[in-house]
Amino acid sequence: MSASAKWAVGGVIAGGAAAGLLGAGSSALALYFARRVITPVRVRDENQEVLAVIRAADGFQIILAATEDTTVEGTYGLFFDGGRGHARIGRILSYSPAERTVLREVEAVYSGDLTKARRGYWSGASHPDPASIGLPAEDVEVDVEGGVAPAWLVRAAVPSDIWAIMVHGRGASRQECLRALRPARALGMTSLVISYRNDGLAPSAPDGRYGLGSTEWRDVEAAISFAVANGAREVVLFGWSMGGAICLQTADLSRHHHLIRAMVLDAPVIDWVNVLAHHAQLNRIPSAVGKYGQLMMGHRLGRRLTGLAAPVDLKPMDWVSRAVELRTPTLILHSVDDEYVPYGPSASIAEKNPEMVTFESFQDARHTKEWNVDPERWEGLVTAWLRRQLAPRTNPGSRPRKPLPAVPDANAPE
Repeated sequence: MSASAKWAVGGVIAGGAAAGLLGAGSSALALYFARRVITPVRVRDENQEVLAVIRAADGFQIILAATEDTTVEGTYGLFFDGGRGHARIGRILSYSPAERTVLREVEAVYSGDLTKARRGYWSGASHPDPASIGLPAEDVEVDVEGGVAPAWLVRAAVPSDIWAIMVHGRGASRQECLRALRPARALGMTSLVISYRNDGLAPSAPDGRYGLGSTEWRDVEAAISFAVANGAREVVLFGWSMGGAICLQTADLSRHHHLIRAMVLDAPVIDWVNVLAHHAQLNRIPSAVGKYGQLMMGHRLGRRLTGLAAPVDLKPMDWVSRAVELRTPTLILHSVDDEYVPYGPSASIAEKNPEMVTFESFQDARHTKEWNVDPERWEGLVTAWLRRQLAPRTNPGSRPRKPLPAVPDANAPE
């Protein structure tokens, strides 16, 4: 899920008894929003206004309309020209609340003519590919249902038998995952940055609909199979937003679950019911309509209206209720002001299962931009926590492993 992809939520259930609960108008509204939740968006809304681009002595500066996103310090991506243009936007140089404008530094323009941009969309994906952060990568393909899914393979400095598999969120791309490559490399892991069904790179699902994690996990399982076939003995899953929900389902359902050593989840969807209710409230949808939508998505007859090939059962994806069932060590990083996925369930699962779940809160990062706001803290937390999790096991019968690097990879760029 990308930061600018504001989902509408709700739904309607097929069947005479349920249909009587709401009027026709409410049912139609609910169906519209339900489809918004489960239907991939191919064209992103360029809702960020670009007021001017100024040539400076050392590059460019950009004047943007002040929004809740553009007035937060950090480093971000600005996509424009239908996503064909991409620039990295840095520090705030000045901010005028009265004029509702903000002047920021342009750190890099990767593609497109920024001087001609008038609108764009704000993103946590500040870099376009591994090479842009100084890491060599190979283009590989993972065999998945319906074809092959492109992935970036970033090998460890020395051969590694533990791999990091990185899963982006709803409406985002694999560029979202680049923020974790340096910590993974510092820990001696090879990284596989994947695509999955309906994300525009991997083959679409037969029904062309999101399963909210209930179907996408099979593509992560395929990525684990690829890793194992290429020398991995264990994996660490990284997931952002809906990617977190996908990782949780993988750890729960995959035949490779015993190979998952740990998970790092950024702003994950821990409980879809909570997220759907939150978005119903944001969009001023009556609570009954929102609940109606949840029934609809999970009902076998509802697929005739939503286009789903099979019902999406939200109950197994409620990890607050299932907290004690999670047996994979998990680090959750989540901003308390997340406007898309409330942080409450992330805190709750850690409280209910402190043995397995560590929760680290951030401030002012909004959705999935914890790294963008404070990369030093994000990378430090992830590296320190994973170093503990990946330390060689000492219990009898465990597989020996080489000690982890004592210091970050000296070849990684600052």
